[in-house]
Amino acid sequence: MLLHVPPAPPPALRSVLTALGSPTAVQEARTPSLRAAQGPTTPELPLPVHVLDRITPAGAWATRLAGWRFLVRCGDRSVAAAETMLTPDGWAFSHFFEGPYIAATEQALRQAEAVTQPYQARLLSVPTLYMLTLWLHGDCSADGATGSPAPTDLLVPLAPAPPGIAAHRPHRVADLLPVLTLRMTPAPLLGSPA
Repeated sequence: MLLHVPPAPPPALRSVLTALGSPTAVQEARTPSLRAAQGPTTPELPLPVHVLDRITPAGAWATRLAGWRFLVRCGDRSVAAAETMLTPDGWAFSHFFEGPYIAATEQALRQAEAVTQPYQARLLSVPTLYMLTLWLHGDCSADGATGSPAPTDLLVPLAPAPPGIAAHRPHRVADLLPVLTLRMTPAPLLGSPA
């Protein structure tokens, strides 16, 4: 397998395991699939979640690590995801969730395993566009919690993707950056000085 998944911080994994072992945390979650799961659940495929806050005028990405996401499996399928976040006291469980991004993440990871070049798997969220991508980083030995997308890295938009951006189609960062820059730049208001 040429797809590398960076190891999650041990406290992040422990916080998810603790939440999965807590009947209260599971029953209070807004995840019917997780509440209805029959059998043991396990957190798998930890992926660092980076957030793209802005693109600078020079075209540089400004990203930050927001947390770690684990797919929660029961038997042969993922039933939910668990998110962790960094607090002043360290990594802590944030919440469980379900929805289309879970299956889309699994599909994108399967597609990425077929690529002949080795990549490190991460997630990149673009909140202003309501967009989540699988970020395939070319440096497999890099710390998964740091760095910004390189021009040769690949981004695979997860479904549902914003209109005009193909889901599950790999895009080089250098090719997708101009599209995202145009969409993230607010248009001037009518009647305002240019």
